[in-house]
Amino acid sequence: MPTLILVRHGRSTANTAGLLAGWTPGVALDERGTEQAAALPGRLAGLPITEVVTSPLQRCQETVQPLLDARPGLAAHTDERIGECHYGDWSGRKLSELKDEPLMEVVQAHPSAAAFPGGESLRAMQTRAAEAVREWNARVERDHGADAVYLMCSHGDIIKSLVADALGLHLDLFQRISVEPCSVTAIRYTRLRPFLVRLGDTGDFASLAPREEPPGDDAPVGGGAGAP
Repeated sequence: MPTLILVRHGRSTANTAGLLAGWTPGVALDERGTEQAAALPGRLAGLPITEVVTSPLQRCQETVQPLLDARPGLAAHTDERIGECHYGDWSGRKLSELKDEPLMEVVQAHPSAAAFPGGESLRAMQTRAAEAVREWNARVERDHGADAVYLMCSHGDIIKSLVADALGLHLDLFQRISVEPCSVTAIRYTRLRPFLVRLGDTGDFASLAPREEPPGDDAPVGGGAGAP
């Protein structure tokens, strides 16, 4: 079965503003995110990518555009199932405010029970994304062969949930996974099991350096902004 390259979108204006974007329209890449997207074709130059599938949200579309420009014959598709979690009433709110919401404790410690008011549950988010991957695996293998490589550009919580699915981890453990903006995660699927072969690779270790304000114990909902 194919190898899936998962790319989180580059850093966005919502990331730097500390907002939980969700499906809020008009959230674009910031200056650094644009630079990250521009570097993506070079980072992936050695990979024979056969298809690109992307979330419909602007920040993902902008992230893959330089790759599509560099490879004019590469087929591109949009799939809403790998779009961001529907955070409902939380969308567009500051993460600093949301941390005091009682639901945030559930999101952190028991995410399989978390459902966002006016939105969807994290469980439903994982299910739709995993179903999309399995359908695209079959389609890519049919059209390009069992050793094909394809790419999906999606969002932090989506990618974390897909990694958990690939590793056989309960969704309640997915907050232990971290994927920064424009990071590359690779999962090789086989008939019997998936193999996680890369996780959150940015090629940059700056985010591991100590910060003036430690990141704290909670996982950043939506994926965080990455290195300063």
